[in-house]
Amino acid sequence: MNSDMRDVQALVFDVFGTTVDWHGSLVDDLASLGNKYEIRNADWSVFAKTWRRGYIDHVQALTQGGTGTTNMDELHREVLEKMLQSPEWKHLGAVLNAEEREKLNHAWHRLRGWPDTTAALYALKKNMIVGALSNGNTRFLIDVTKFADLPWDFLFSAEFFGSFKPDPKVYQGAMKHLALDPQKCAMVATHVWDLRGAAAVGMKTIFVKRAAEEPVAEDEAKPKSEGGEFDLVLDSFAELAHFYNGGK
Repeated sequence: MNSDMRDVQALVFDVFGTTVDWHGSLVDDLASLGNKYEIRNADWSVFAKTWRRGYIDHVQALTQGGTGTTNMDELHREVLEKMLQSPEWKHLGAVLNAEEREKLNHAWHRLRGWPDTTAALYALKKNMIVGALSNGNTRFLIDVTKFADLPWDFLFSAEFFGSFKPDPKVYQGAMKHLALDPQKCAMVATHVWDLRGAAAVGMKTIFVKRAAEEPVAEDEAKPKSEGGEFDLVLDSFAELAHFYNGGK
């Protein structure tokens, strides 16, 4: 493992997919809604992934010069409304009033952490600065943080910086507020695009594998020591905690 990583003072975590299980949490919430309205044979995994895809498409367009909201709650609601008008999901839209749609949109605020998340973060913060840098808006992140018991030292929303990751100014803004050189900060994420954005401004990079997230090619998930692009490649947050303080 890269000895330079021992000099890192702040671990900057992505939230959705890296720290919390957005997909499994949403599917469970959607299944409960389906049972309530006796909606049979719905593929709630497809619904959740389509909803997430709408967010990703918007972020990509915005970071390439497009216009639109930088508030994730607003964005999720916009995507949801389009989905509920589509042929595939209009049957669900027909039974949901405005109040129920807003409650469904806030399912994103009730996301469970991965099983290894909370214990590892508590262990890491004994010796490190640990915090979140997320595209989620502030209230959204506060609710997820409380729900999943995420003991952050700081919580930075990309909306503070008027954009979304992987816009360089989001990472640069976080480092400015931490008063740390990029080489003293490591981005922790399960998304290649996020880590590449962090590396572009000089941050260290830690790729954590999450099998439930989007697939990553084998040659994309290698550490620099093996010819890859990331400083560390780990199997879990528990392994990350062990690397920095023996998991104690």
